[in-house]
Amino acid sequence: MPPDRLAAVHVDQQRTRSLLRAIPVAIGRGEVVSQSGAKILRFPADRDLRYIPCVSANDSMTDWPYLTAELPGVGGEIKRFDDDFVVEEAPLYLPSGQGTHTYFTIEKRGLTTHAVIQHIARLLGRQPYDIGYAGLKDAHGVTRQTFSIEHVDPNRVSALELSRAKVLSVDRHTNKLKLGHLAGNRFAIKVRDTISEPQTPARAVLDVLIRRGLPNYFGPQRFGVRGDNAQIGLAVLRENYDEAFALMLGRPGPVDHGAALKAREFFDTGDFEAAAEAWPRGVFSQQSRLCRTLHKTGGDTRKAWRTVDHTMRKLYISAFQSGLFNRVLAQRIATIDRLETGDVAWKHVNGACFRVEDAATEQHRCDSLEISPTGPLFGRRMTEAAGTPGQLEAAVLAECGLQKEQIAAPGSGKTSGARRPLRVPIGEPTLETGADDNGPYLLLKFFLPPGGYATNVVREISKNPEIDPQIG
Repeated sequence: MPPDRLAAVHVDQQRTRSLLRAIPVAIGRGEVVSQSGAKILRFPADRDLRYIPCVSANDSMTDWPYLTAELPGVGGEIKRFDDDFVVEEAPLYLPSGQGTHTYFTIEKRGLTTHAVIQHIARLLGRQPYDIGYAGLKDAHGVTRQTFSIEHVDPNRVSALELSRAKVLSVDRHTNKLKLGHLAGNRFAIKVRDTISEPQTPARAVLDVLIRRGLPNYFGPQRFGVRGDNAQIGLAVLRENYDEAFALMLGRPGPVDHGAALKAREFFDTGDFEAAAEAWPRGVFSQQSRLCRTLHKTGGDTRKAWRTVDHTMRKLYISAFQSGLFNRVLAQRIATIDRLETGDVAWKHVNGACFRVEDAATEQHRCDSLEISPTGPLFGRRMTEAAGTPGQLEAAVLAECGLQKEQIAAPGSGKTSGARRPLRVPIGEPTLETGADDNGPYLLLKFFLPPGGYATNVVREISKNPEIDPQIG
């Protein structure tokens, strides 16, 4: 696309929308066929080209193009049993054996990281924010991760009796474990009900991912159970708090049921007091509190937003950032392993970034997966790309009717912003078939750096549209 057309992004939103529609995106969709009892996707030679619009309420990973769209998938299903999905943290450093902080590694099943933290905090008589952790883990499967807490006897931690979790080891260290103190994660994933001989097609896909890198999409868990966290974030940035609360507390969807469904129905009728009483206690305590606030303020959503927990504010804005990153990656998927002048490149060895002044000079480092192009996590401190990459990123943001300054506004939680690599290397990859008491499986083992989603490996190899939206 000529630079003069890309420059039109600064004119107005309508012209931006027209401009972006002119950028073709190869969507990873195709004809659903059955092979050996497994549903997979097949793609015609001239794949459908379709523009991906701004964050919408119907986003799912089926909207994101595959890097290996020309290769057949093996179908299959994951997470049928907890033991089918195992993830283990690789620590950035080991505890020293001395210090006031107790480090402890646990194994959990069917629990989110936050659920475990709340449970442990109650047992130890502490607040959840007292407990440090290096990364968030999904509820599904078996996960082994490390936590820290200060001024608690290690013997008390060792003796904890946890529901669906157990303490594996305890040690001491000199500092609190913080988000990002992680070398990466090792995964062991069993894919069941694949085509009859999955190894050859799975190996073909894996070879491409090893050579070109894994698309670094944010997985569906980033966007919440209802998939609308990014839409809430966008509404907040637009200062449309009525819309934000309608999504947070109303508009029942397919995943809502029981008391939560009733609470959303009460909210939609304007009966905030009844909605507050209807929300189940525990995990929905914040929703109940916000409904009471709305009842007291006569439905003033702007005032009510000020009472939203800071962590939740950041979660919604972060989801919006993630959605825009995914859109930039989708636009560049075909050239994910090619640098452009003006790119902000990522050094995989240490996460440092630098501006690419001459793409041709740096491309050999990109070919070896030493560096990669990045996409935006918009915020006040984000380093902006220049040239064509920068213009594309500005266009994606402008399509939502926002200026970058709005993402750093006080109501947004003053998001710092960052760069994120468009791809990540897959470490220690192995692939084998086997069988256990639950039947045959295809076993995938690999290592991903912090922030990488196993979702992206499985979806490229499987290409099963039925599990695609929820495999994160």
